[in-house]
Amino acid sequence: MVYIDLVLLLNFLIDLILIFSVAIILRRQTNYRKILLSGLIGSSSIFSLLFNFNAFFLIFLKVFTAFLMVIVSFGYKNIKYTIKNVFYLYTSSIVLGGFLYMLELELCYKNDGMLFYHNGLSLNFSVLIFLSPIVLYFYVKQAKELKDNYSKYYNIDIYLKDGSIKSLTAFLDTGNKLVDPYFKRPIILVNKKQINFNYLDTNILIVPYDTLNNHGLLKCIVPKKIYIDKIGIRKNFLIGISEEEIKIDGIDCILNSKLLEEEI
Repeated sequence: MVYIDLVLLLNFLIDLILIFSVAIILRRQTNYRKILLSGLIGSSSIFSLLFNFNAFFLIFLKVFTAFLMVIVSFGYKNIKYTIKNVFYLYTSSIVLGGFLYMLELELCYKNDGMLFYHNGLSLNFSVLIFLSPIVLYFYVKQAKELKDNYSKYYNIDIYLKDGSIKSLTAFLDTGNKLVDPYFKRPIILVNKKQINFNYLDTNILIVPYDTLNNHGLLKCIVPKKIYIDKIGIRKNFLIGISEEEIKIDGIDCILNSKLLEEEI
């Protein structure tokens, strides 16, 4: 027996959770009234199953409902803005649906060879409501961390005075405040293994540094220029040779935040 009121309530609550997830991930401005109305629109699509619509029309109706939900919740600015909202709505839905489907298979089915059958257990209404926000909370938390982290990744080309070019992946560390005390040139740190050429002693500067946790002398090289993807060309800086390997995934270089300013 199917209780339509429980199905509607379950769909309504899950749609609310999905819209909240999109708002948090993309930092969209909205309010509770818009989210509640969006949840009602999403849950009402369940009535389409009562009619004998063909598969193509049902897909169109689902996509139309998704667009309507995000427009009600976040407004319409342009098509790119709206498509991005719909994309994250579906992504959140896939993450939640995939997890619940996996849980259903793990807990509620047994197998006999290649045959799978239901063993009498089922994920009831209260379990779904309890698990859904937990799953999406961890998904949103991880998505935000990844977005914040990878927004600080840059592809750079360092042009050296010997004519060589080093193409590296850099990380913008706001804690890198190193500057040349003499000419106030910002210093970027590069893994020593990336500096695989021999410089004469006269081409190496010894720069004293003093940080909160350490102080000492840093070997530096004067390059010609640096090209930072989506930022442009910068000059008048130093390359500090890092004796210790930079322990950030896929990173060869630590950028100085001053290099992202208009001009230095």
